[in-house]
Amino acid sequence: MNRTYRYYDFLMAGFVAVLLCSNLIGPAKVCAFDLPFLSTALVFGAGNIFFPISYIFGDVLTEVYGYAKARRVIWAGFGAMIFASLMSAVVVGLPASQAESFNTVLQPALETVFGGTWRIVCASILAFWIGDFVNSYVMARMKVLTAGRWLWTRTIGSTVVGQAVDSLVFYPFAFFGIWETETLFRVLMFNWAFKIGVEVLMTPLTYAVVNRLKRSEGEDFFDRQTNFTPFSLKG
Repeated sequence: MNRTYRYYDFLMAGFVAVLLCSNLIGPAKVCAFDLPFLSTALVFGAGNIFFPISYIFGDVLTEVYGYAKARRVIWAGFGAMIFASLMSAVVVGLPASQAESFNTVLQPALETVFGGTWRIVCASILAFWIGDFVNSYVMARMKVLTAGRWLWTRTIGSTVVGQAVDSLVFYPFAFFGIWETETLFRVLMFNWAFKIGVEVLMTPLTYAVVNRLKRSEGEDFFDRQTNFTPFSLKG
């Protein structure tokens, strides 16, 4: 009999919300900050600020509830991203009424914000799906290998691998042949390092949330006999 949990559904909702917002709000905006004492600026995509939080959700879910429960959440996020992409394409593609003057401003804005090319949309969805499953798999396997000790090694280690896969799928798929190869590599490496840095900084909070959930839920799952196929919704 499947157990019921008090907070699992809330974590799923939070994961999907962060995932959608980080992919819909600001991914096309490029930010730049001048670095003190250096003759260069720090340039990054705005969406990258919040996307790593989805990996922290994934770490917490896998650590507390196990890979199978995290797998269901990843599929929920995957479905939400596909629906959001289809909805964006339909809304942008529908003819704007010329009788409403504000459409002359709104339509170009919608096209800029939500009218991503098929390459970028597909790359984003594919990179998320593969990267999150890799992250959850590494997290679950490391928990068994470390006998549940040293949580920080699992959260950071799984992020190093998962975000590497995510970046290696997304950037070449989305921008190869559009950006210069050197630029693509530099952006890939910076965003990979940035996301790992967020994970490291959030480690104390991850510890607090994980410990609180384990006590509240009475759960600390070990994936010793788990079927790690991603193609299942069984939790």
